[in-house]
Amino acid sequence: MADKEITVEDKLKRLYELQKVMSKMDKNIAVRGELPLEVADLEDEIVGLETHLGKLNDDIRRDNDKITEYQEKIRTANEMIAKRNVNLDNVRNNREYEMIEKELGFQKLDIELSEKKIREAQERLENDKKNIAETQESIEYHKKELEQKKIELEEIMKDTQEEQDELMEKAEKLEHKIPDERLLKAFKKIRKSARNGLAIVTVQREACGGCFNRIPPQKVVDIRTHKKLIFCEYCGRILVDADLVEKKKTKD
Repeated sequence: MADKEITVEDKLKRLYELQKVMSKMDKNIAVRGELPLEVADLEDEIVGLETHLGKLNDDIRRDNDKITEYQEKIRTANEMIAKRNVNLDNVRNNREYEMIEKELGFQKLDIELSEKKIREAQERLENDKKNIAETQESIEYHKKELEQKKIELEEIMKDTQEEQDELMEKAEKLEHKIPDERLLKAFKKIRKSARNGLAIVTVQREACGGCFNRIPPQKVVDIRTHKKLIFCEYCGRILVDADLVEKKKTKD
């Protein structure tokens, strides 16, 4: 920042010049249109799909493990049934026979339950495999679309980047010529909230050049004297006399 104090008139001129540079930068960014947002959305979409794909693969591994577990239960139960069937031939009384029959019933129920669980897991596997195929197809489609959008964006940025860099450098130099940190912060804050990025506007026919609301006569007089900073009471923009800007253009 410069140490030398500058007049309000000079501040207004430099702010207006800074606004023109930033408006050109805004225009270059606007040329990109919705492409940056579309690229970001596609990247987020792909991340979401890949996360979903990972979950589906985890579900498949889990169900395959469950199927193996239930198959082992069935194998163990069948071995137990075979042993108990042999024992039936050697029972000594009704009590032993009933106990073996009861255990055989439990093993058969365990087999039926395991078979039911296997069928359910296999149905889930089929659905998951179908979803995986659809998700992979969707990922590939989105990746191709993303690649195309990135190429379009890179081409646009390539056309404007050199000018954008020059404008950025020019804007930084202009900011250093305005030794008023609070004013610069206010300027940038207004730019963010303004729909068209205009923080400082000329007075046109005694109306704000930003929101077009009428300016009170006394304020118009104050604006023309260039002695103090005047803000629009409706939109909050900094107001500058059009004649002052025209004088600046003529000198330039």
